[in-house]
Amino acid sequence: MFLAFIHGFMLALGPILPLGAQNIFVFNQGTHARKLTDVLAAVLAASFCDTLLILLAATGASLLAFSFPVIQNLFLTAGIIFLIWIGCSIWKNTEAHQETDNGRLPAKKQITFALSVSLLNPHAILDTVGVIGTSALRYSGPEKWTFVAACISVSWVWFFVLALSGHGIGKITNGPQALRLINRLSALLIWGIAAFVAVGLIRSLSG
Repeated sequence: MFLAFIHGFMLALGPILPLGAQNIFVFNQGTHARKLTDVLAAVLAASFCDTLLILLAATGASLLAFSFPVIQNLFLTAGIIFLIWIGCSIWKNTEAHQETDNGRLPAKKQITFALSVSLLNPHAILDTVGVIGTSALRYSGPEKWTFVAACISVSWVWFFVLALSGHGIGKITNGPQALRLINRLSALLIWGIAAFVAVGLIRSLSG
């Protein structure tokens, strides 16, 4: 079981470390947080969503759903739309800090955004299904759930570390100009991810 845990832990690092909408959003909220508890809603929501996706992938439910191209294409389309919306919301919050006096989203909106970038994020879901879901098929019984627990633990630790890193950078660059730049870069990166997914979807449809 120890080897299953190490395998799950190392494997889960691959999909979660690259720059993605989830990471950008949690980090962005961390930079605007006056204290770590201010970003707790985003961290918990993202962690719970990853836990759900990993459980669905490990049990084979998501693999079955994504075996149908129509479902996958519809999901990708919805994901692109939501990524564009999230980018616009972050950019808008740059122009006028209307959510709070420092640009941080309130807890309810943190949860809404985290749910969107987690459950409607094509990269996050396809990576979870393709990488973790297929690897989980190698295990059964206690070893399988040890593997799953390791994957889940990576998500929880990573999002807390990401929020902490953003909070630290926010303190160093504490100022409206710096925070405005962080917001704009976050929005541009999320739009870039949406464009990348859109290009892949167009190619698959045309092929």
